[in-house]
Amino acid sequence: MILDNTAKGQKYYHHKDFPHNHHSHADDSASAISVQKSGTREIKVVRRVLDVNEKMAEENRKLFAENGVFVLNVMSSPGSGKTTTLEKTLAKILPEYKSAVIVGDICTTHDADRLAISGAPVVQINTDEFGGDCHLAAHVIDKAAGGLDLADIDLLIVENVGNLVCPAEFDIGEDSRVVILSVTEGEDKPAKYPLMFRECEAALLNKIDLLPYLDYDKDKAVEYIHQVHPDMPVFEISARTEEGFEPWIEWLHKKIKEKIG
Repeated sequence: MILDNTAKGQKYYHHKDFPHNHHSHADDSASAISVQKSGTREIKVVRRVLDVNEKMAEENRKLFAENGVFVLNVMSSPGSGKTTTLEKTLAKILPEYKSAVIVGDICTTHDADRLAISGAPVVQINTDEFGGDCHLAAHVIDKAAGGLDLADIDLLIVENVGNLVCPAEFDIGEDSRVVILSVTEGEDKPAKYPLMFRECEAALLNKIDLLPYLDYDKDKAVEYIHQVHPDMPVFEISARTEEGFEPWIEWLHKKIKEKIG
């Protein structure tokens, strides 16, 4: 990793030690396939390569537990309102819980700059140097967390790279995962991207202030979520107006208290 100190926080870039073969996930996907030939028969050997990531995630989890840090992994597609939701969430959580943020993006520090206004320490991870990873992996979180005073943090929020596929595959050592789905994305996204909704603990249905102007069936979207993940809590919110934020903040308070007391 290459560290670049900035006025707002710290910025990490992917280094060649952690290659990513564009979108193939050849080095870090759930499985890689090697082929051996025995006569006319091919023997396909499927090898799990997420073991390294999972081992690092457990190390991260141990580190966060030792420091009494609750870690929230926030995932969504681009444009769902993830950063605005986190801005409003930080405003309601601080100063009761000392918080920090790790932001993942392929390029720019735009989101990190916005979240730093809250006063919380922010670390930016950019993945563009070697093709642009579509997710944050455990080793990257380990490097980024090294730039934070974990002993002085109650809540660490990870704003993952905007993507409804890859981030769900990678354990980073978090305590909880949540997914944000906006009403501008279509009701059937949970059915199209089930792993994300299956792996997350709660869903936030954002931009409900736009419902009067859209041909969108909110109940159908919730139905699709529950088809994938029955009984999953769904918080209907507007990050712009803060409508519906109280149940979401109460849920987050409860999760933090369960870990740190």
